[in-house]
Amino acid sequence: MSVITTSRQGDVLILTSDNPPVNALGAAVRQGLAAGLEEAKNDDSIKAVVITCAGKTFFAGADITEFGKPMQEPSLPVLVDEIEALDKPVIAAIHGTALGGGCEVALAS
Repeated sequence: MSVITTSRQGDVLILTSDNPPVNALGAAVRQGLAAGLEEAKNDDSIKAVVITCAGKTFFAGADITEFGKPMQEPSLPVLVDEIEALDKPVIAAIHGTALGGGCEVALAS
């Protein structure tokens, strides 16, 4: 099961992270978000993207379980660049906290 699910509401692509307990920005989350952004980039019927999270918080930063392990692509800076480069509006639907990398994702949107 992917930690990022995609759904459509009209011409809006919704990317939802469900990575308990705090929606940490681990490799699977970054890869899922990048795949969703790529889908939006390649689909002319998608006019905007919303990034949201299940649970009580928006992204709460790095995944500490990955500390000390080799970095898997995309890195957070690459993901943020992809958000900023998308030629469609990207909205961060923030609830709860947006810490560390979560704040970076929110600011890039």
